[in-house]
This record gives sequence, structure tokens and C-alpha cells, in this order.
Amino acid sequence: MSDTTDAALLDLQDADTAIDQLAHRRRHLPERERLGAAVSALRDLERTRDGLRAEVDSALAEIAECERESSDIDTQRARLSAQLRTVIAPREAEALQHEIATLEERRSGLDDRALVAMDTQASVEAALSDLAATESDLRAESAQADDLLRSVESDLDTELASLGERRDAARAALPPGVVARYDPLRAKLGVAAARLVGARCEGCHLDLSAAELDAVRRAPVGEIPDCPQCGRLLVR
Repeated sequence: MSDTTDAALLDLQDADTAIDQLAHRRRHLPERERLGAAVSALRDLERTRDGLRAEVDSALAEIAECERESSDIDTQRARLSAQLRTVIAPREAEALQHEIATLEERRSGLDDRALVAMDTQASVEAALSDLAATESDLRAESAQADDLLRSVESDLDTELASLGERRDAARAALPPGVVARYDPLRAKLGVAAARLVGARCEGCHLDLSAAELDAVRRAPVGEIPDCPQCGRLLVR
């Protein structure tokens, strides 16, 4: 096999290795982790915000219910008070007074419930206000992280495209038989072709025995031998 073929084979392997490394780097970018952390924090915040809004809605519903019941009580109390002014019999008057007192007690309880609900509403709305500022910061962080990730990915994609062209050129320079041997080794081992340096295969980093080394070196000039240790294509 010619020096041109040897060079093309090693260039193909170098390009494929560089592509693998770059693709792995692209999948594990710290910028991607940063964006993921920002998005996760936003989701947590949104769940917290939704929970707080539900608390506000519940407090508002409690206040509205207390106001409705209080209004009903006020109407009943006014009716009983008017009735009391027309009653002469002591027992009937006592019964009306007791009923009015019961209504007033219920009214007082409703006022207390409404005050508690109002306090809850105020504290939760304050928490929502604080959360809004945090959300704004997180959304800015998320947008910045997304922009940075897109920029880094774009640079890497440009580099990957260039490596792809280099790989295609190297494959085109190889005889079909070499490519046919290279591809399954590449799929199985990742590194399909390696240089023989001294007695060592640079693919598996193992030294060949004297007999193995002699057999590799005596391979015909037009043939690329296999590493007897790992099966990779050995460029002498």
C-alpha cells in the first residue's frame, strides 16, 4: 500500500477521533448544564408561584364567604332587632335577644376568620412579590445561558462540518477494500487504524512479540496488516 494510502488512512482515523471527541464535548457542554440548571430552577419557582397563587385564591374565597355570611347575618339581625322593638311578652323578647346574641357571636367569628384570611392574603402576596423579582433574574439567566449555549454549539458545529469534509476527503482517497475493513473495526473499536511505533501498536498500546512483529513487517508492501493483539489496521 502506498504512503498516500497510509497517510489517508491515518488522516481518516484522526478525523473520526476528533469528530467523536467534539461530539462528546458538544453533548456535555458546561453551558448546557448551566441552562439546564436555570430551566430547572425556573420550573421549581413556577411550581412555588402556582402554589402561592392557589393560597391567595383560597384566602380570597374565604374572605368572600365570610362577607356573604356576615351580610346574611346582618340582614337577620336587623330583622330580629326590628321585631324585638314590637314585642311585649318578656319570654318572646328574651328569645329574640338570645337569637340576636347568637347571630352576633357568629358574626364575630366570621370577622376573625376574615382577618386571618386577609393576613394570609397579605403575606402570600408579599411572597409572590419577592418571587417575581427572583423569577425575573432567573429568566434573564436562562436567556443568557441559552444564547451562550447556541453560540458555543454553532462554533462546534462549524468545526464538526470542517472535520466532516476532511473525513470525506480521506475516505475518498482510500481504496474501497481498505474502507470495507476500516468501517466494521471503527464501529466495533472506535479506533480502527493505528501506527506501529517500534514494536508497539498505538491503538491498543501493547507490544508485539518478536514473531508477531516479524510477521507484520514481512507483510507485502501493498497490504495493510492487522494488529495481532487487537485486530486494528496497522500502518507501518
